[in-house]
Amino acid sequence: MPTDAGRRPPHRAPPRPDRIRRIAGGFAFVPNEFLHHGFFAQLSHPERSLYFFLVLAADRNGVSFYAHDRICAELELTLDDYLAVRDRLIDLDLIAFDGTRFQVLSLPPAPIAPPARPLVTQDDF
Repeated sequence: MPTDAGRRPPHRAPPRPDRIRRIAGGFAFVPNEFLHHGFFAQLSHPERSLYFFLVLAADRNGVSFYAHDRICAELELTLDDYLAVRDRLIDLDLIAFDGTRFQVLSLPPAPIAPPARPLVTQDDF
């Protein structure tokens, strides 16, 4: 049926109706606000990788128990990079970590500006 502009409305059927996703077993979920409200753009590639890994590993409450050595191996991160990425996701209020368990948190109303780093080196100044 043509629209007012003489064009057809977009076809909404999926290209592969035989492969429509269904939630079965796991509970991985990322709200579209993660993309549309700027959270995705705020993160670096390693930060996105850890965030999505934790989403995939989490139970229905967002909790997972993966140890740092397994995460580093899966994401090909050094321990130092892992610690920096984990701490940034905590600072951005996207995850919580109690020393043994991670929790992917509900999204804050808007992306949080990370705390300012102290100026230490000559390059920082």
